[in-house]
Parts: sequence; C-alpha cells; structure tokens
Amino acid sequence: METPEVIKWSLIIGLPIIALLLYKVILRIFFGVVIVPEDKIGLVTKKFVLVGKQGLPEGRIIATEGEAGFQAQTLPPGLYFGKWIWQYDITFQSFTIIPTGQLGLILAKDGAELETGSILGRKVDCDSFQDAVAFLKNGGRKGRQTAIIAPGSYRINTFLFTVEMTEMASIPDNAVGIVTTQEGKPLEEGQIAGKIVNGHNKFQDVDTFMNNGGYKGLQEQVILAGTYFLNPWFTKVEMVNMTEIAIGYVGVVISYVGTEGTDLSGIEFKHGNIVAKESKGVWADPLGPGKYPINTFIMKVELVPTTNLVLNWANARSESHQLDKHLSTITVRSKDGFPFNLDVSQIIHIPTTEAPKVIARFGNMNNLVSQVLEPTIGNYFRNSAQDSDVIAFLSTRKERQESARMHINRVLDQYNVNGVDTLIGDIAPPESLMKTLTDRKIAEEQKVTYETEMKAQETRQAYEKETAIADIQKEIVKADQGVIIAERIADAFVKKATGEANSVRLQSTAEADRLRLLANGDAERIRVLAKANAEQIELLARANAEQITLTGIAEAGRILAIGKSNAESYKLSVEAMGGSNFTQLKVMEAIGAQNIKIMPDILIGGGGDGANGPISGLLGLKLLEEIAKKKDNGQSK
Repeated sequence: METPEVIKWSLIIGLPIIALLLYKVILRIFFGVVIVPEDKIGLVTKKFVLVGKQGLPEGRIIATEGEAGFQAQTLPPGLYFGKWIWQYDITFQSFTIIPTGQLGLILAKDGAELETGSILGRKVDCDSFQDAVAFLKNGGRKGRQTAIIAPGSYRINTFLFTVEMTEMASIPDNAVGIVTTQEGKPLEEGQIAGKIVNGHNKFQDVDTFMNNGGYKGLQEQVILAGTYFLNPWFTKVEMVNMTEIAIGYVGVVISYVGTEGTDLSGIEFKHGNIVAKESKGVWADPLGPGKYPINTFIMKVELVPTTNLVLNWANARSESHQLDKHLSTITVRSKDGFPFNLDVSQIIHIPTTEAPKVIARFGNMNNLVSQVLEPTIGNYFRNSAQDSDVIAFLSTRKERQESARMHINRVLDQYNVNGVDTLIGDIAPPESLMKTLTDRKIAEEQKVTYETEMKAQETRQAYEKETAIADIQKEIVKADQGVIIAERIADAFVKKATGEANSVRLQSTAEADRLRLLANGDAERIRVLAKANAEQIELLARANAEQITLTGIAEAGRILAIGKSNAESYKLSVEAMGGSNFTQLKVMEAIGAQNIKIMPDILIGGGGDGANGPISGLLGLKLLEEIAKKKDNGQSK
C-alpha cells in the first residue's frame, strides 16, 4: 500500500497538472476561458465572424468593429470568457517598458494617411498609445508619430504600434543646443530661421509648436544645458559652445534675423545701420564681459578690445591679440636715396560706445588694421622719409614721432578710433652709410686726441729739461765716487776669479783621471762577456745541427729497411706462387680487408679438362684459408 507521504506528494504534483488539463480541455474549449497574467496583455486575433461584418475596410489591417483579423482591443490582465479556441487566437505580450533616460518613439502600422507635406502623424487622444481603438477612431495617422512616450510601463498593442527606444537629448554645461525642425510652416521669404513661438516647452511638445504656427527649419530659439524629451524624428539638435566675452572686450552682435529696425547711428554715419536689440543688423548695445547663449547660426559676435591696444610694425614682435601678426617693419627711402628699416608701435583705444560703429564700418578688427592703420602709418613714414636725408631723420627722431602722432590721431578720429600714441622704435640705416659716419666720427675724435697728446708732450719736454739741469751736479759727484768704487770692486773680482779658476782646473783633472780608469775597466769586462756568449751560442748551434743530421739518417735507414723487406717478401711470394696467382692473392686480401661478400661462398672449381684444373682448386682453398685468417684477426682485434 502507498504511504500517506507518497499520496501527499502525488496530490501536490498531480493537482496542477489536472487543473491545467481542465483549463485546456474544459474551460478553454467549452467555456472559452482565457486568463491573462498580471505582467502581460493579450493580443487578440479573430479567425472568423459568425454574425456581422466579415472583412476589414480596404487599406486597414486592424479591426475596431469586431471584424476578422488583428483586433485593436487588447485584453488586460484578468479572466475572460467566450474566447473559444476555434474562433480566437490569444497571444500574450509583455508590457512595453521604457527605461529611465530613454524615450519611446511610436510608428503606427495602421490609420489615416498622412497629410500632404507632412512626415509625422499628429497627436490624438489615445492614453499614450495604450488605447488602439481610440487612436484609430480619433483620426490617428499611419507612420511616425509626433508624440512620444516617457519612461514607464505601457500596455502597447504591438499589432498596431512599433516602439523604438532612443536616448534623451542632453545639453552639457556651457553649451547651447541649436534646433532644426522637420515639420512646420515654410519659412517666410527673406528669413533664414523660424521665429520664436511659445508654449511648446523647449520643442518637447511638437503638436503645440505646430499649432502655434511654428516654422520648419532652423530655429531662432535655442535650448540650454539640461535633458529633454525631444523627438529626433522632429528635431535635430547641434551643440555649440556658449559665446564668451573676456574682460577688456565687448561683443558687438551682428544679427541676420529679426525685424528691419530703425537706424540709430545718425545722419553723419553713412557706413551701415546701427539698430536696436532683436532687430536685423548691428546692435547698438554691445555685450559686456560674460557668457551668452548665442545662436551662432543666425548671429555673429565680433570682439572689440576696449583697453589700449598696441600694434607693432616689427618683424620680431607681435602682441598676444595677434591683430598685428601680418604687420612687418616699414622700409622707407630717404631724400638722398638710401633705403632703411623703421620699427613703429601704434597705441589705439576704441570706446565701448564706438565699437558698434567700428564693426558696422569694417566688419571686424582685422579689417580695421589692414584697411586703415597699416596704409595710414606706412604711407606717413614713407612720405616723411622722402623729405629728409638719413642723418637728418635720425637727428630729428623726437620731432618726427610727435608729428606722426598728431597726424595719425586726426586720421583715426574719422574712423571712430582714438589714437593714444605713436612710437618710433629701432631705425636701421644702411650699413655702408653707417660705416662712413662711424669712420668720420672716429677720425674727428682721433684728431682731437692727437692735438691733446701733442700739447702734453711739449709740456713734458720742458719739465724734463729743467729737471735735468737741476739734477746734473748731483750726478757728477756720484760719477766720481762711482769710478773709485768700480776699480776696487774690479780688483776684488779678478782675485776671486783667479782662485776659482785654479780650483776648477784641479777638480777637472782629478775627475778626468777617475773617469778614464772606470772606462778602461768597463770595456774589459764587456769584451770578456761578449766572447763567452759568442762561444756558448756557437756550441749550441753545432749540437742542434748534429742532432738533426743523426735523426734524418736514422729515419732514412728505417724507411729503406722497411722497403727492402717488403720488396724481398713480394719477390719470394711471386717466385713461389707465380705472378698471376700472387696478383689474385693480393686482390682477395683487399676484398677480405673490406669485408666484401663474394658468391658462391663454398663452391670451388676443382674439375675440368684443362691443365690448370687441380692447381686452381688448391689455389681456391688457399684463398679461403687466407680469408678466414683475415676475418679471425679482424674479430680478435
């Protein structure tokens, strides 16, 4: 019998199986019961219709009135009756989940046709695309949709909708998002960007944007740092850095969009219009230092320095602003035909209120330098040099610098620029001229030097003459006393020299005798040693020669004896065996020494009718014995 434990486990395992069978067989077939799990929805396919409409309208693929085919109505989690297996096919579909940081783009497979010129279907009330019936009945259109679904869980009928997930748009700090839309009204004639419209929440509500008259294409409005639910089928976002204006500069805005504003520059300014903010043209109020979210596709900001600006006309020097990087040393020609180089520095200042006029006139600072400052300063100094020779130009540098400052300031005032100062730097005259001037100056200085030295020599000569006359008496007395002293010193030196000479002569004689005796003794000793070495070498040479001779005679005798012995042995063998037999014997010895196999091993031809038959047999036996001996000797070795 089965134990209660076995019965218990049989019931635990069997009851679910029985329940499943009951569901499949009884409930599903007879009552049409369908149970949709709590984390899924049921997608219904109707196989046929018993009563009512049979087919879908032309062009439709989703049924909303109970027609056969894919049904718009889905089954939420729960228990349903009447879904017989032979009439309905139920597919369980997991919820559509949009994770955080992403958004869902919707593509409708059914619905009304898109409007002419549109690429997106407008938003309709359909519970975030969870009510497929409402979508179709409220005029939802086929294709890509303007509306998106935010992060969350949705019951989406995948028979009707395809969901594509994409990343949310993110604009980093210090950046600006420039937007281009794919839908909207065409831009007005003469405009390059759509005007700003309100209420669309930074382009996140596409339908509000379009309902409020938004334009298709580049937009004036930008989006700042943050994360946005932007439909990439509707908007294209390009990021640019914020416009930064450093301290010491202002930013003059040139706008390519806006209304045609009134010119604020006045009737005297005839080089462009200065307009108010938000108008098309150069804005009258420049931007101060800071960061600005400028749409660089429709606006341009030109930086204008408001501090003193130094420009150098010099090959080896350029300021950090780089406005003078194309300026070079000015080459001029003097009145006397000499070319020479001139370095110049010009200091200018542009007031903040005048910056818009400078930009309206020239477009940017580089044009101001190239169109006004460079020709004005270069031509002034070229004209100034032609009125003077090089020497005069060098000697009047200060006056010419002041004259240049005044002239250039008058010119710059006409262009709304203040000239602060004009400075002449290095002047490089021709080397040949400078050498001539240097030589001339040196000659003049040498002449003055020679004249001074000549006067000094004349004074010195007079002084020397008077000094000599005054000192002559003292010198005479000193001379007399000097003669007496010299005679006594000479006598003493003679006596001392005679004694030293005798002493040196005696010492030299003694040293010569000693050296002679030493030399005679050394010569005799060297001669005896040399004779002994020569005799020793001669004896060694004779001994080696005799040894070599005796060794050669002995070796020759040994070789001769061996040869005679071998010859005598061969002669006796030939006489005993005969020349032919001895030859055969030597051949067989060679064959045996090489271990050469000769066939046959045993057969010896001893018969035959020839006269040599018995002799050949004996000779063969003899050969076999010799071969055997050779083999034994070889093995023993």
